[in-house]
Amino acid sequence: MYFNDLNLIEPIQKALTAEGYEKPTPIQEQAIPKLLQGKDLLGCAQTGTGKTAAFALPILQNLASKKPLKKEKRQIKALVIAPTRELAIQIGDNFKKYSVNLRLKTLMVYGGVSQHPQTKQLKRGVDILVATPGRLLDLINQGYIRLENVQHFVLDEADLMLDMGMIDDVKKIVQFIPNDRQTMLFSATMPQEIEKLTQSLLKDPVKIEITPVSSTVDTIKQEVYFVDKGNKTNLLVHLLKDEAIESALVFSRTKHGADKIVKSLGKAGFSAQAIHGNKTQKARQRALNNFKQRKTKILVATDIAARGIDIAELSHVINYNLPEVPETYVHRIGRTGRSGHSGVAISFSDHDEKSLLRNVQKLIGKNIPENTDHPYPLTNKPKKKTNAKRKKRYPSSPKKNFSPAAKQSNQGHNNKKRRRKPSNASNKNKSRGKRAYAKTR
Repeated sequence: MYFNDLNLIEPIQKALTAEGYEKPTPIQEQAIPKLLQGKDLLGCAQTGTGKTAAFALPILQNLASKKPLKKEKRQIKALVIAPTRELAIQIGDNFKKYSVNLRLKTLMVYGGVSQHPQTKQLKRGVDILVATPGRLLDLINQGYIRLENVQHFVLDEADLMLDMGMIDDVKKIVQFIPNDRQTMLFSATMPQEIEKLTQSLLKDPVKIEITPVSSTVDTIKQEVYFVDKGNKTNLLVHLLKDEAIESALVFSRTKHGADKIVKSLGKAGFSAQAIHGNKTQKARQRALNNFKQRKTKILVATDIAARGIDIAELSHVINYNLPEVPETYVHRIGRTGRSGHSGVAISFSDHDEKSLLRNVQKLIGKNIPENTDHPYPLTNKPKKKTNAKRKKRYPSSPKKNFSPAAKQSNQGHNNKKRRRKPSNASNKNKSRGKRAYAKTR
């Protein structure tokens, strides 16, 4: 099937051709016809499967078919909520590309930057608003945004919003949207909590599940390196010297760890930048753009910041730390092997992470092959969970004799101690008094 077969209007077809789109992905092929009919949708698909176009193209076509009055101010008719700034920017940019031949305006609002440029454009009027929950709710409370004209509502990456504690803000936002609307909920994974959320948001939705939650793309080569925790950076430097690694997205469990990795790679002569929540929006966007333009070979990211990363032909994904949630592994390696291209997913594992590795392998239903061709094999023995240190540091006291005679002797000993204390105190007071008296003489 081609995009020409999806009954999209000519202006959208031209935009897709200019962007090099020919054949729709499975989720686009199944979702677009249903959404053009005005139905609600629950979509479960991994990142890199074309979810954005699946909901953006029907929204643009439906809005373009309704011609506004000449003097009518633009009202927000489509609202898309995304969990991160990067993802909001990415979605907004795609809307702009697809609507280049339409008279529709798209605006992205998100935190981390001044709200003045955003409120300035809101006053001029917009048709499509892409926003993060926090900034959106803030601007609603300030009176800059009104949502009573929203006809299309999209909740993207709902599972990440759940993990980040944004669902309560989303529920507050929904109260400002008319009940008579088309709602689309997309999620890379579908935990039970998200399925419960759909019952309150969606009306008789069409459910499209392209791949199961646990699946990984077949074009991705997966391998694991067992390495001591202290040698992970050395192994990373060793691997990055391979010219086959054209670009690498390295995942760190913490923000501090990401900065530490970048610093170590810089000392080793590699150009690397970090992207995480503690970075300013400008710094994050600069690092992302440098990576996309191949100015930076290595991007080190945390899981939350990486949800908005869409890199064409990313060759390698490296799990410096294995994720604590197995489904996150599927998210991570889904950054490579997109659009039919091949990719490599490398994972580091020390003794403490072997249980995390087993959880991942159980989820994806396959064993990840080990790569032993490296100079930093796992040597340290796993820590035994014993009380040896505690016993050594706090030796057990000898058993006490609790006979009646022993009790009496102990009581007598304790009484002697009690009698000594007041005598010592009185002696000290006497000596202090003598010294004070001596000074007065």
